[in-house]
Amino acid sequence: MMSSGSLLRLSAVSHFFGSRLIFKGVTCDLAPASIMLVAGPNGAGKSTLLKIMAGLIAPRAGTVERRVADRAMAFMGHQTFVYPALSALGNLEFWNSVYGRGLDDAALLGLLERVGLKGFALEAAGTFSRGMSQRLSLARVLLVEPELLFLDEPSTGLDTASQALLYGELEAARARGAGIVWISHDLERDLARADTVLRLGGRAMTSFGPVKEFSLEGL
Repeated sequence: MMSSGSLLRLSAVSHFFGSRLIFKGVTCDLAPASIMLVAGPNGAGKSTLLKIMAGLIAPRAGTVERRVADRAMAFMGHQTFVYPALSALGNLEFWNSVYGRGLDDAALLGLLERVGLKGFALEAAGTFSRGMSQRLSLARVLLVEPELLFLDEPSTGLDTASQALLYGELEAARARGAGIVWISHDLERDLARADTVLRLGGRAMTSFGPVKEFSLEGL
């Protein structure tokens, strides 16, 4: 059973690619207004687990419960979900329609201003650098105002100022009650921003608990 305050609960989740075990025995719980970091070596299945949590793929065993509507969830990862033929503003207009947010152009331009792209509002997203595409992807997430947010190394390609913007927006999301699951490529830097840590290794979940009980040793 999902605890009454949980946004997300996994029970004994396992996954295979063909007959190859990726991980087994993942059980965890995400409360509102909290950040969970997912840790583990390359190839441990962190991105696969994140997609299972987000409902993008189904686990081979175990259960995933989400107490959030699909339109109240957002995913930000290596794939930016940017449409290259559309302008930056056109991308947000598309997602505004998909999520039924009903924002006007002034509000959408305000989102672009928050991520430093207002001056590029009418430029085709296909001309953007990786960092600019990531910032446009962040604007999409801000548009949704998700209750449940999944992040797969979101700071990849971002400069220092853009990273600071991202971290500020994550703190704002947590402050308004959102739950965040975050795969970080720099745990030493990002542990202090989290509440809990889930570690994968050896084709299993090796630990899950508060940040204060987590050690970087062995990673």
